This record gives sequence, C-alpha cells and structure tokens, in this order.
Amino acid sequence: MDCRKPFDLHLLLLLLLFAYSSNAIFKFTSCNGQQVTVGGCLRQERTALLAFKQGLVDPSARLSSWGGNNCCSWRGIECDNKTGNLEPYSMTTEQLDAYKLSCLGGQLNSSLLQLDHLTHLDLSLNDFEGLQIPEFLGEFKHLRYLNLSYASFAGLVPPHLGNLSTLHYLDIYADSGMEIENPSWLSGLSSLKHLNLGFVTIHSSDAKWLHAVNMIPSLLELYCHGCELQDMAVTLPFVNFSSLSVLDLSQNLFNSSFPEWLSTLTSLTRLDLSTNSFSGSIAVDFGKFESLEDLHLSLNNFSGPVPVTLGNLCYLRKLGLASGRFSGDISGLLNSFTGCQTVSLEMLNLNSNDLVGELPSIGNLSALEVLYLHSNKMNGSIPESFGRLSELRDLNLIANSWQGVITEAHLMKLTRLESLMLSSSSLVFKVDPQWIPPFRLDYLQLEDCTVGPPFSTWLQVQNRLTQVKLQNVGISDTIPKEWFSELSAEILVMDLSENQIRGELPEELVSPKLEMLDLSSNRFEGFLPRWSTNATQFYIHENSLSGPIPRDIGTLMPRLRNLHLSDNTLNGTIPLSICKMADLQVLSLRNNYLSGEIPSSMGLLRSLGMLLLSENNLVGEIPSSLQNCSALTSIDLGENQLSGEIPSWLAENLSATFVLRLRSNQFHGQIPEALCNLPLLHFLDLSHNNLSGGIPKCLDNLTAIVYGNSSELYYRDFQFRMAYFKEETKVVTKGRAYDYNRNLALLNVIDFSENNLSGPIPEEMTKLLSLRVLNLSSNHISGAIPEKIGDLKVLETLDLSHNQLSGEIPATLSSLTFLTHLIVSYNNFSGKIPAGRQLQTFDASSYQGNPFLCGFPSRVKCPTESITTTAPPTTGTEPEDEEDEIFELGTGLYVSIVLGFGFGFLGLCVTLLRKEFRKKDIEW
Repeated sequence: MDCRKPFDLHLLLLLLLFAYSSNAIFKFTSCNGQQVTVGGCLRQERTALLAFKQGLVDPSARLSSWGGNNCCSWRGIECDNKTGNLEPYSMTTEQLDAYKLSCLGGQLNSSLLQLDHLTHLDLSLNDFEGLQIPEFLGEFKHLRYLNLSYASFAGLVPPHLGNLSTLHYLDIYADSGMEIENPSWLSGLSSLKHLNLGFVTIHSSDAKWLHAVNMIPSLLELYCHGCELQDMAVTLPFVNFSSLSVLDLSQNLFNSSFPEWLSTLTSLTRLDLSTNSFSGSIAVDFGKFESLEDLHLSLNNFSGPVPVTLGNLCYLRKLGLASGRFSGDISGLLNSFTGCQTVSLEMLNLNSNDLVGELPSIGNLSALEVLYLHSNKMNGSIPESFGRLSELRDLNLIANSWQGVITEAHLMKLTRLESLMLSSSSLVFKVDPQWIPPFRLDYLQLEDCTVGPPFSTWLQVQNRLTQVKLQNVGISDTIPKEWFSELSAEILVMDLSENQIRGELPEELVSPKLEMLDLSSNRFEGFLPRWSTNATQFYIHENSLSGPIPRDIGTLMPRLRNLHLSDNTLNGTIPLSICKMADLQVLSLRNNYLSGEIPSSMGLLRSLGMLLLSENNLVGEIPSSLQNCSALTSIDLGENQLSGEIPSWLAENLSATFVLRLRSNQFHGQIPEALCNLPLLHFLDLSHNNLSGGIPKCLDNLTAIVYGNSSELYYRDFQFRMAYFKEETKVVTKGRAYDYNRNLALLNVIDFSENNLSGPIPEEMTKLLSLRVLNLSSNHISGAIPEKIGDLKVLETLDLSHNQLSGEIPATLSSLTFLTHLIVSYNNFSGKIPAGRQLQTFDASSYQGNPFLCGFPSRVKCPTESITTTAPPTTGTEPEDEEDEIFELGTGLYVSIVLGFGFGFLGLCVTLLRKEFRKKDIEW
C-alpha cells in the first residue's frame, strides 16, 4: 500500500535558530497514528521545502543536508507521531552574538502554503533584515504554533494573522521596529493561549488593544511589555480572560491608578506592571491572589504604605517594589510574612523608596536569596538575624542611616553570599582581624562606614572578586602584596579610594580583564608603576606619587578612556605615547610638576573631551594640533607658564567647548572675538595674564550664559562626561577659591581679572541673564557701569575693583537679590550708594577707594543726608532724632572732600604697586 495517499498528513515545521541546537525539526504525522516510513514525504511537500530553502540566505550551510528524496533524513526533520506545543525560546546575549553569523535570512517563499496541514512554524532567532511579516502566513488553516520572535522582522504586522483561529501560541517579540496599526484583529485568535507582543508598537486609542484581547477567553499568558500602550481601561466592565496566569504590561506609558479589573484575575502566577507611571495607593487585597509567585511593580509612582496583605502570599517568590514612592515603616511588611508556615520569598526589592524605621528580625525568610533595601530612609541597627539567612546570595543595604556594629554573628552562616553592599557613616565592622568568613564574594561594596584601620583577614581572603569597592572605609594600613597577586583574574572593578592606604604600589596587576581602577585620595608613594592592563578608567589622583610618567604608558594601557594622575608630585614631560590611547576622553594631569611643552601629537586624540593640565610648569604656546580634537568640551590649562596669543581656532574648531580656563599664564594680545562663537561656553576664565585691548562686545552670543542650563543639549552632554570625572576644579568666586566637581555645570562664569584690559564695560554683557560670576577687577576699564546691570538677576559675585570706572553706582544693582559678593573699591565712583537692603549689607571695604562716593555703608556722609552705622530698617522709616545724624555743610564737607581725594590718590598709587608686585593667586 502506498502510505503517501490514504493518510491526512499534518506537517510540523520548525526552523529554530539556536546555534548549537539540533531539535529544529519537521514532523510528519499520519491521521491514524501510523508512522510515516522513511522516504515517505510527499513529492509536493518535498518540492515546497526545497523552494522555501531556495529563497533563504544560509551563510553557515545549516540546510546543506536538504537534498534527495528522503525528507526524514534531512537535518532538522524528524518523522514521528508526536505533536504538541513548544515552549518559547530564550537566549543569553552571548549566545545571540555567537549565533549571529549562522542566522538564516533572505526571502520567505509562499511555497510553504503547499504544506496544507502545517501546525507548527518557528522562524525565530533569525535575521530577515527588516523584512515585513508575509501576509500569506495568515492562510494556514491548521496552524497552532507561530513563533516569529527575534527574527528582525519590521514594519506593520499584517492583520491577516487574525485569521489563524486555531492558533494556540503566537510570539512576535520585536527586536526591530514592528507596529500594529489596529489591534482589533487580535480578537480573531479565539483559541489563543499564549500571546507575546513584546516591543511591538501598538497604536491603540480607547484601550482597543484590551478590548480585543478580552475577546480571547482561552488566553493564559499575555506579554505586552514595551508596546507604548497608554490606556488601561481602569474600570473595564468585565474580564473575559479570567484564567490568565501571566500578565506582563511592563515598560509602557500607563499613568492611571491601579486597575480595578486586575483584582478579578485571581489565577495569576505572575504580574508585571513595572516601568510605567501608575500612581496612588494600592488598595488591593492581595490575599485573593493565592497562586501569585512573581509580582513586579517597580519604577512607578505608587505611594502610601506597602500593602501588608502581600504577607498573605505564602507562595510568593519574587516581589519588586523598587523606585516608587512607597512610604511608612518597613517593619509592617516584613512582619506580615509571619502568617505563613513556610515563606517562599526568594527575592525582595524595595530599593529607592521613602521607607523608614528599623529592620525587624527576618530570620523567618529562610528562602530569601536577594534582598535590596538600598536608597531609603531606614535607620537603627542591622539585626543579627541576617546571619540565619543561609540562602542569601545578594544583599544591598547602602544609602540608609544604619547605626551600630556588624559582627561575625551577622555573617557567619551566609555560606552562599556572593554580593555584599553596605554604607552608613555610623556603621562599624567589628570583627576579629583574623576571622575567616564562610563566603567568597563576587561583588563587595562598602562605602562611608568603618571597616579599618587594618586591612583585615576577612577582606584578604576574598580572592574571587570581580568587583570590589572599599571607598572611605577608614583603612590606614598597607595592602598586602599577596592580596594583589591572589586576586581573581576575572576582576573587573577595583575601587579603594578615599582611605589612608599607604606604601608603594605593586609592580604588577594580575587581572587582564580589569576595566576600572580607582586608588585615588590615599597616601600611595613611590613611582607610578608600569602596569600593563586593558583598563578603560584609571584614577590614581590625590596621592604622593613621584617621578616621571612612564614613557610607554600609552602602549601599556591602550584602551584607557579616563586617565587621572592629578594632585601628585609627578615630574618630567608629558609622554608622547599618551597619544596612542585612541579612545581617551579625559586626561587630567593637573597639580603636578610637569614641565616642557604640550605635545603637538595630542591632536591625534580625536575622542578627547576633557583636557586638564593646570598647575604645572608647562611652557610654550597652545599647539595648533589641538584644533583637531573637535570633541573637546573642557580645556583647563591654567596656572602654567604658557605664552603667545590666545588662538582664535579655539572657537572656530572646538565649538562644543563648555569650559575654557587659561588663568595665570603669560598670554598676551587681545581677547579673540571668535570666542563669542562658542554657543555652549558657560565658564570662561582668562584672568591673571597680560591681555590688552577692550572687552569684546559680542559676548551676548554666548547663548549658554544667556539662557543657562535650560539649554538641555549641552547640559546633558556635560553631565554625561562629568559622570566619569572624579576630581575637583578650582573656581575663584566670592573672593576666594572653591573646589567644584560635577556641580561645575551649574556655574556661569566670566573672569577677566588681573589683565591690562581697557575701554568700557560693553552694554551687551547685561544680556548674559544666567551669569553668576563676573570678575573684571585689576584692569584699566573706564566709563560707567551699564545701567541695565540689574537685568543679571542671578548674579552672585561682581568684582569691578581696581579699575578706572566712574559715575554713579546704578540703583538697579540693589535689585540683585542673589548678590552675595560685591567689590567696587578703588575706582572713581561718585554720588550716593543706592539705597536698598541688598547693597547696604556689604562691608564698607567693598566701596573704599572711591573718594567721591558717600552714604551707608561707607564712612563718608552725603550732604544733607542722614547716615547710621547700621543698615536702615526694612520699613524704610527715618530716624527719629535727625538732629544728631545730619551732617552739616561747611568745613566738614570740604575737609572730607580733600581727605577723600588724598586717600583716593594714595589708593591709586597702592593699586599700581600691587599690580606690579602681585602674586598670581591674590584676589582683591
């Protein structure tokens, strides 16, 4: 008998794209259960498969066995009588990358329609390079399983798929741009049990997507994460898919309260609403969800206390409530789990909320593996019951206000602990220096607590670490050389910063995978070692290292993106090999004893964003090759002996510059007007040089100072770069030097002090509405203060001292309510100091050296004006006894004028002498 004719064949087609899997099969099953014989596939089906293969691109020849008559012997084809659903596939990132080279691609041939009884079709984990899902896939009348996920399909999902009324499983998870224009066709999938639309953009108004899904009563699993859904239909009148066990609506745009209809889905085992904008308190009796195992509500705006009814979920394994606005006492939730005879909770994530209170005893959470409580407002001591959590692997309690001590009792039974993160300034580790713990950590992060002063044995035995951060933990010991040599070769991050660790650095680092090394702010001494490493971030600033920078440092560390060697005592020249660090973004060598010129080859660093070479002994001109570093945003060459003119190409080629600091050098010539063409510049310091000429009138083109940080384009980019910048930069403001780090982006500064500038203050400067610091002192600037200077509403520091300014002080200055530092001394101002609380709160020295200036707070009284030795009352009323306060005209007036002129002339002489012998860091 010819077995090919009497049987109704059901063809199961699976093209699974797992690189190392051999279970991608075609299955041929006869209707009466008889086994199809070898070589028994129909010619029509064999021809269809070969035509399908012809349209595919198969770079790894995975379908090379598809030839001959025996279809059952082709790779990935099995002939048997077994049918049934298959589980969705998941792959790690490494597996996906490894398999990319063997992905199938090309076109999908409609010849597949000749497989009349196709029940399973899996084209997942391929690369069809933006091909639209073919419409003909909606014509398979017997299809029960369709998997198109991770196949790089794109464009509109054809509504023809809604014709697959027999489909049980549909997965079109998008790894490329896919869209559903109108989700109504989903209601046609009346037999569907599993639906995955992850990252498919669903255009839906009035919750059409939900109404369509609600027409599928057989649905058991629904995944719609990242679909850009907005309408949740909070008051859905009825729920038709009440047997749903999995609901994933994470990473959408919902902004309603907790949907009421969710309370009817009492068969749920997994609910994920994370990464939305749900708000309000959760008034839900979670005790109804007896089968719930996974609950994820993180990254929303839920508020109020955490529902204590969660403690009734005895089968709950994972609970994620992170990054919300939950408040109240943490003990309420943790104590609620005592009602279960056996608590199944394995993961509890409550980080980044407003939870308060002390931790109760949690020894009953015996299954707990992951506990995240970081970034809350909890306090008190950490209970010793932590020591009974023998399954605990990952513990993060940083950024709370813990107190008390950590002893061996807290740690002695944590045999499976892999990750430990703790911080608090009042927390002390008090363990025996020779104690050996039962765990070997992969990740250790202890910050701002007391672990030292010795480098204890329990730290030394942690030789499996991949990341270690012991920042500001009071270690004032030397690091045992054995610890460095015994560290895991897998270590990626080492941060021992802000301690008092002393001694010399080891000559070698063991890990070839090290990415970030931070030994900054310690007391390391000796020469900088010649470490050969693949690290991308290297921080060793604020130590006592001496000697030259290794000449071959660029060859030893070619992958560096951030190199911080500042605040040491390094000498010698800047090595030319630094220019071999092709990806270098931050180079900080400031505050050392480096000499010589800035290498011209530094122009090869096309990715360089921050160049910080201040406070050294560098000479010569700024190399013109730097104009090739178009990514530069911060240039600090201050406090050196650089000379020449300030090049105009700084503005012409480096238009992304935020910070330009050239103070305390020997630059001469005029301030280039080209600097006005730096729209992102917000920090300009050219002080303490020999610059001459006038102040450019075009400074109002500095739009970053005009509009401030509302220019989000430059602000976000600056903050991104500052994320890798761990040092401080000196900024002279309010009469003294301050250290600024990441908040440097909040300053808008112009400092031209201690030069030979002349001419007037340009009126255009009053348009710099976000200017906070303006220092023009110790120049030869003349004319009057612009009347509109009162428009600089956020100005905090104004220093115009030691110039030749004249006229009256504008009354508009009194409206600058943020002004905390004002000096207009040693000029030729005249008239009365304007009335107003702001200007009269400054010391009299702010106005001295102006012989024709009178009124409070100066000691020179104005004619017919009353004056007191204290600020006038805020009510503006005059003193009752004017007779004692009025200054009489006559001899006293003339004497004061003569004396004032004399003292003013003497002050001018003193100013000239001071400028002649000034020290570079003196601020008047």
